[in-house]
Amino acid sequence: MSSAAPRAGVDLESARSDYDALVARGMTLNLTRGKPSDAQIDLAAPMLDMPGADFYAADGTDTRNYYGSPQGLPELRAIFSEPLQVPVPQLIAAGNSSLELMHDTLVHAMLSPLPGARGRWVDEPRVAFLAPVPGYDRHFTLSERLGIELIPVPMTPDGPDLDVVRGLVAEDPSVKGIWCVPQYSNPDGTVYSDETVRALASMPTAAADFRIMWDNAYAVHHLTDTPARIADVLALAAEAGHADRPFVFGSSSKITFGGGGVAFLGASRANVDWWLRLTSARTIGPDKINHLRHARFLRSADGLAEHMRRHREVAAPKFAAVQRVLTENFAATPGVSWSDPAGGYFVTLTVPDGLASEVVRLAKAAGLALTPAGATHPYGKDPQDATIRLAPTFPVLEEVEAAIAGVAVCLRLALASTEAAGR
Repeated sequence: MSSAAPRAGVDLESARSDYDALVARGMTLNLTRGKPSDAQIDLAAPMLDMPGADFYAADGTDTRNYYGSPQGLPELRAIFSEPLQVPVPQLIAAGNSSLELMHDTLVHAMLSPLPGARGRWVDEPRVAFLAPVPGYDRHFTLSERLGIELIPVPMTPDGPDLDVVRGLVAEDPSVKGIWCVPQYSNPDGTVYSDETVRALASMPTAAADFRIMWDNAYAVHHLTDTPARIADVLALAAEAGHADRPFVFGSSSKITFGGGGVAFLGASRANVDWWLRLTSARTIGPDKINHLRHARFLRSADGLAEHMRRHREVAAPKFAAVQRVLTENFAATPGVSWSDPAGGYFVTLTVPDGLASEVVRLAKAAGLALTPAGATHPYGKDPQDATIRLAPTFPVLEEVEAAIAGVAVCLRLALASTEAAGR
């Protein structure tokens, strides 16, 4: 996190004048969702003409028809095997949504015993998941929909606070899992340390069917030329005697097309067989034509890396703009700090307790849409009301600069108003 030393307070009259000028500009800018920009999507435009007249997969499968492996095309799984750290035989390529795979996995666990489980989760009096905070709001929404209780766990620079995690899972068999975004976490950009990954994979748990929902959404979304590399959770879990503990998820939705990507699920062989058997009740198989076009466009793991280098050329200047504007405005403001991620799609802005909602309100009135304060916490409630998630990828660079400058104006007014009220 970037932060600063104390400085003199902000003048309220000046802050109000700047805010009035911001409102008068009548801007309409949106920093709410972590979506790729049009320029990033355009990088995959050649896929729209694929696969053309040659619609046969490498193994001779006619991708236009039924059948073929329910795990998806092997040549596509081979491309994503290394980035997701899942052996090809243990990797499933499915539709376009990894969130859909997470949803189905939890629904399956509710209705059919997981490998190693005594029974169905729906028959348990309580099912709880650990939720590292700040975290991903869609994980929380999915859990709430299924009646899974969420238990907040603080994040540290190395990942979830292990002392808290160990204490919660060791004695309570109703704690069935933990949500994790291990590389460039949403929203603070944290990269889990090797120690954290090993601990999660090996720690004793009261629930025999405890699962790690390992949402590696940003495995290839680097913002520097020195990519982060996390420890292999599947290998470490197997080594510790808990091979069935992790479910690994990923997708190409921010790599190719959000509306037409491919999602992946990786797990132990027992988990994969369990998942495929249950999923066969609702689908014969995935969109093999889409798999084939992805395999031909990306070509290999090296081809994927080169494609993501081009993504970085578009996205990195926007993140640099966020850092520049926040530093110019708050380089010496007590209580204000922000993340400086090396990858992913978000920046976390931390403000003094009680101010996040006010900053978001002021921004909305000025035409700047921000993610609601509290969205980074279970049930939409940030006890400190101090966390704001910024998503700079979708707007063009000039709009990012204008939007973050506008956020700075709103934060200065909130700070000045609080200071004036406390005098």
